[in-house]
Amino acid sequence: MPKENESKRDRFVRLAENRTNKIINMVQLLGNCANTSIYEYSDADVEKIFSAIESSVKEARKKFAKSEAPKSVKFTLR
Repeated sequence: MPKENESKRDRFVRLAENRTNKIINMVQLLGNCANTSIYEYSDADVEKIFSAIESSVKEARKKFAKSEAPKSVKFTLR
């Protein structure tokens, strides 16, 4: 529950810690699906799962990246 005089930093720390811990817990639960005596899956299934997770992490990381001026790139066909 947010506190009235909570600073932006304190709010960030509170939310980021809670959300990160939830994500870690869910990844650990996902790891439980690797038990082949209970579940059946293919390598392609595993690749799809982790590609989706990695893509999502990359998108979240981009949101934290500081905006920089676009670097000029010189086009060449060589």
